[in-house]
Amino acid sequence: MKDIQITGAEILMRALIDEGVETLFGYPGGAIMPVYDALYDYRDRLNHVLVRHEQAATHAAEGYARVSGRTGVCIVTSGPGATNTVTGVADAMVDSTPMVVITGQVGVQMLGTDAFQEIDVVDIMQPICKWAYQIRSAKDVAWAVHRAFYIAGSGRPGPVVLDFAKNAQISKAPYEPGTIDFIRSYVPVPPTEPQSVVQAAELINTAKRPLVLVGQGVELGHAQEELKAFIEKAGLPAGCTLLGLSALPTAHPLHVGMLGMHGSLGSNKKTQECDVLIAVGMRFDDRITGKLETYAKQAKIIHFDIDPSEINKNVRVDVAVLGDCKTTLAAVTELLRENRHEEWRESFRQWDKQEQEVVIEPQIHPTEGPLRMGEVVRRVSELSQHKAVMVTDVGQNQMMAARYFCFTEKRSVVTSGGMGTMGYGLPAAIGATFGAPDRTVCLFLGDGGLQMTIEEFGTIMEQGAPVKIILLNNNYLGNVRQWQELFFSHRYSFTPMMNPDYEKIAEAYRIPAVTVTDRKDLDEAIQKMLATPGPFLLQAAVLEEDNVMPMCCPGHDVDDMMLTV
Repeated sequence: MKDIQITGAEILMRALIDEGVETLFGYPGGAIMPVYDALYDYRDRLNHVLVRHEQAATHAAEGYARVSGRTGVCIVTSGPGATNTVTGVADAMVDSTPMVVITGQVGVQMLGTDAFQEIDVVDIMQPICKWAYQIRSAKDVAWAVHRAFYIAGSGRPGPVVLDFAKNAQISKAPYEPGTIDFIRSYVPVPPTEPQSVVQAAELINTAKRPLVLVGQGVELGHAQEELKAFIEKAGLPAGCTLLGLSALPTAHPLHVGMLGMHGSLGSNKKTQECDVLIAVGMRFDDRITGKLETYAKQAKIIHFDIDPSEINKNVRVDVAVLGDCKTTLAAVTELLRENRHEEWRESFRQWDKQEQEVVIEPQIHPTEGPLRMGEVVRRVSELSQHKAVMVTDVGQNQMMAARYFCFTEKRSVVTSGGMGTMGYGLPAAIGATFGAPDRTVCLFLGDGGLQMTIEEFGTIMEQGAPVKIILLNNNYLGNVRQWQELFFSHRYSFTPMMNPDYEKIAEAYRIPAVTVTDRKDLDEAIQKMLATPGPFLLQAAVLEEDNVMPMCCPGHDVDDMMLTV
């Protein structure tokens, strides 16, 4: 086998197969053409999904990774093909999504000559990915690919970029099958200090008002059951970040809602009253903490995380439990005493009751006026038995979906968290249908976000990707308009949207579509959508100047929340 010489492009194919890759997303071009020629002979083993834009390839790979727990893969050409992936790479980095991006590059002999579609991909990508490497020789292909997958999927996951010079695609070298699970100087999981486990358990055991903050790290670490055992043993109420929402079933008796700017009133209020705050796999970003100077100053803080760089980055902590939370949660749970904290848990209810009456009921059960975003989301959730994958774009649609969709299954949230990338939703939903082919994928998006990547209707048509698209159309860039209403004296500067006929556009792409303007027709339309095989577009004409509430305004304490405008 060592003496058999094959092209670098074919080595890539074999290495991808050895890594267990089955699906990849991409767009061909000149500098990556030898790879696509090799791919032609591997179509029976590698399912390539042709997207309509390179940014969409990255978001589709992200969606695939989020629901499957595997590393997403995309392949693009050089120059604009590579630079079009920058947003997706940055998005995956901030949200810890494992992804390998393979970009074409001009031949080594032409590097530095400003050749056609030459760009310094490695220098562009290095600040926004875990590792970027340029493959200049066929003999380095397998080494680089296996290293890329190990780095992308281990420790705190993230994107890796391989810049594949054209000469390395064409020249030949031997290929030895295999993967790697060790890189010198790379420590994906830091060692856990035993004393930190003991200290965390002691703080929790003596706490009178404990509160757990559940982040996406629980999902990434496959620690959903360990989390449940942890909170159930000690009776710990738990709030979830946006990306951590499906780590704990919505109906779990200890689930106290979403955290942050548009989170639950109770969970935010109690953050400022708890005596022990326990963060699990989350990074204390500004949307969670509000004003840092006043955030949870009364509490002892415990931080479970796999990434040492997150410890004390934004919030000073008293105990840092480093390591994989699947292991560290179990270790702390063993030392916990049984507890219920019934009085503390009961104290959340006054806030829950107020939010239910003032915000939630008018949003999900309105009796008059136009459709509300919340009622559409909740009915889709209910009629799909709360088992669907929720994909969102960014904006009001994202926050309404996060607030009113309910979860019973793990890995059910696909959305752009840290980057807040509009246009993310449609391609990510396509990727999710390949990553979880047996599940219903429901995409919530607005008219602004849809038009950013609407070309991916072509990918849906070609693949028959069964994305259930719920367009919450308010004829505005809704989230920006809300801020203009609240902070800029209703000066709606370039936020009204003139929209096309989305039903006709869907028809052109052979996607069944229906528009709902009256709530009496809503259930029938949703049931039709869910019952129709393949893709479907449900357009809901919703209240134009609706607002997402509650809201913690920027620069305010996290418990200083507006319930109404």
